[in-house]
Amino acid sequence: MDLLLAFAPFVAFALGVSLLGSQAALILGALASAAVVLHGRLRGKAPKILELGSLLLFLGLAAVESFAKVDLSLVAAKFWVDLGLLLIVVLSIAIGRPFTIQYAKESVAPAFWDSPEFIRKNVVISAAWACAFLAMVLAELAMMLWPALPHRLPILVIVVALVGAFKFTEYYRKAGPALAPPQG
Repeated sequence: MDLLLAFAPFVAFALGVSLLGSQAALILGALASAAVVLHGRLRGKAPKILELGSLLLFLGLAAVESFAKVDLSLVAAKFWVDLGLLLIVVLSIAIGRPFTIQYAKESVAPAFWDSPEFIRKNVVISAAWACAFLAMVLAELAMMLWPALPHRLPILVIVVALVGAFKFTEYYRKAGPALAPPQG
């Protein structure tokens, strides 16, 4: 559930960008990111890579757009947000801390946290999300490069990528040997 909550800033941004414009939507994403971090802290949890990365991403893009006096189009704003999200996920894998591992630890006993199976599952699941975000970035890039492209096609790519990543996560999380839930 916390993983879904971590994507709330991106949902807030996606809803806000078409209604409010890119600047307001980026600020909305930053506020939602701060709320997610605060929610975790109030529950005694340390901020997660995705949560902090999202906060920095939205704050950074809002600052660039504000100070550089750039007004991003709807598609360009989505492109930069999704590219930032892709980079957060890829960097988390590259440093050996796939972003899903912090969420998975909440439902698996500590005895399994260092097991090769647990780590491998999280690398694979994080890579699946990276593929989904790459598909989204490429769909948005196509919309910017070919504005005459029917907008339904890239939107379909984005929906299929996200649903596919979510369904794969659910399937792969349950595949293979079961990892015991935490006690208590």
